[in-house]
Amino acid sequence: MDHAADWTLADQTGRTFVVTGAGSGLGTAITRHLAARGGRVIMAVRDTAKAGHVRDQLITDHPAADLQIRHLDLLDLGTVHAFAEDLRADAVTVDALINNGGIGNVPRRLSPQGVESQLATNHLGHFVLTALLLDRLSTGRDPVVVTVGSGLYRVGRLDPDDLAAERGYTPGRAYARSKLANVLFALELDRRLRAAGSTVRSLLAHPGMAKTRLDRDAPPLDRVVGTVLGLFLRRPIDEAVAPILYAATETAAPTGRHIGPGRPFGPARPTFEKLSGPATDPDLARQLWSRSEAVTGVDAHQLKG
Repeated sequence: MDHAADWTLADQTGRTFVVTGAGSGLGTAITRHLAARGGRVIMAVRDTAKAGHVRDQLITDHPAADLQIRHLDLLDLGTVHAFAEDLRADAVTVDALINNGGIGNVPRRLSPQGVESQLATNHLGHFVLTALLLDRLSTGRDPVVVTVGSGLYRVGRLDPDDLAAERGYTPGRAYARSKLANVLFALELDRRLRAAGSTVRSLLAHPGMAKTRLDRDAPPLDRVVGTVLGLFLRRPIDEAVAPILYAATETAAPTGRHIGPGRPFGPARPTFEKLSGPATDPDLARQLWSRSEAVTGVDAHQLKG
């Protein structure tokens, strides 16, 4: 592993960021830091009323913040298409897309496309969003797609022919599977963008153990365990987002890399980390890509940027 020595978030005036899941958790922290450094943030959220309260607080802390709320439900691909169409209609240029939003540890349910909800939300929604925003990114300044993953990808197992998770479903197993899908997507996106000669970069980042409310829909016992672990193992959100911010703003960060916090405790230190296991399987990544196309109706030619 090698780390970004003495990195600090530079001024982001003039850059536009789309942050999914910006109304809570990591997304709010990402938005806060970017706004504080002059970035314009489009808060892509499912609950616009809740995000309005968050925006009001952020503007109280940073009166010059340029924050815009737009509706996006990653589980509902119709809203993903509408979101992208609205940005196109408004001629919005996107400099960075931060695919952060997600759900975790929920009971098994299916999306309208028949895909298990964690995989549908965490992977497929972002797959479609990225496809539809690449034309907005291609004219951006140092354009980049940042996919937010998790170290849990290491225990994830993915069968592209069982996107409904009909066999052996558990909430934790499904979440890890969605995080493996995030890694495979980010790397396959990078391969395809490079082959197309695109200026858009694809990076993967994860915060390590952070104090988020991702397990709010988990069974009561799981929430208790998560709370106890959080008291001892999880770093504050405003520290945990450093690898994500680095990936989204550091123009020298090489494309196709995996960036983590560098250490399990203490302030995060953006660090390039090696991937392992199924995440390094390009055949599995291509299979997931093909199945994602088939399920969503998004063609690969849209992902050339």
